[in-house]
Amino acid sequence: MSALTTLARDPRVYQAAAAGQIADAAACIGPIPYIARCLDSVEYPAEHRWIFPVVKTVSALGLAAAPRYPGLARLTAAGLTFYFVLAVGSHLRVRDIGVNCAAATSMLAFYSTLTVAGPPDVESASTAPPQTRPA
Repeated sequence: MSALTTLARDPRVYQAAAAGQIADAAACIGPIPYIARCLDSVEYPAEHRWIFPVVKTVSALGLAAAPRYPGLARLTAAGLTFYFVLAVGSHLRVRDIGVNCAAATSMLAFYSTLTVAGPPDVESASTAPPQTRPA
């Protein structure tokens, strides 16, 4: 297994991604001016922007569940992959090829990697040999 695959399967990566989603959800409440400008640039209607904090909070819960419910975490990563496909498509549609598109593209790559690798199953994690520390 490659180092990237090993890293992408680490439940702590999913938990870190969950923390990022919670921070993003908080930033979307309102939203903060940077996010509002980004949504304006892709012509996303202001009356529907309430959905972003909801989606990001729910996705954070799914990602955080990786140690106990790896299937849910993988499904959440797949949902976020689709979300970022739409985000990249929105930027391309309006020819917003810059920092915002690059950020959405990098998140698309990140979540598609998590989807493909997936966290380890609970059974395989519990049957792994115990790690010993050198004396």
